[in-house]
Amino acid sequence: MNGYFSQAGVFLIGVVFGFYILMVMLRFLLQAVRADFYNPLSQFIVKFTTPVLRPLRRIIPGVGGVDLAAIVLLLLLQIAEIYLIALLTAQNLHPLVVLVFAIGKLVTTALYIFIIAIIVQAVLSWVQPGAYNPMTVVIQQLTNPILRPIRGFVPVFSGLDLSPLVALVILNLIVLAIPHLQAGLLQLLLG
Repeated sequence: MNGYFSQAGVFLIGVVFGFYILMVMLRFLLQAVRADFYNPLSQFIVKFTTPVLRPLRRIIPGVGGVDLAAIVLLLLLQIAEIYLIALLTAQNLHPLVVLVFAIGKLVTTALYIFIIAIIVQAVLSWVQPGAYNPMTVVIQQLTNPILRPIRGFVPVFSGLDLSPLVALVILNLIVLAIPHLQAGLLQLLLG
């Protein structure tokens, strides 16, 4: 199937799966950084993802504070998205290729969440420094585990915190490395 309907189908699959993957990923990351779940933004994410995660948690319990059900759900959603798009575009994909690309895409999504959160936090610190907003609290809780270690190495120059800039450079370098790591892993697995 080519043409408009194929492109529209790929677009709609990407939007629907992408949005839900984003919500589950945010829930997983917010749980990992122990963000405030009484925050209105956190409550929205929890209410939106609970109907699918609750039954999955009965089968897959968490281990050591890690929500394995969310990880499995993310992986299943990403694999389903890749297979549906491959079906619409008449591609035949090896299961290992799908698995490696799904993991790479999920890691990239998580990195982009951190990148966007750091940019938003930096912009808000210039526009409304010290202003309280439920979203800014969640963003600070999300970015602190990344920025805190960098702040230990990067000094503040004339009151300017350069740790967000350093974090953005590091995160973008990791994003750039993912396709190369995927290609190397696929070459190793498939020979």
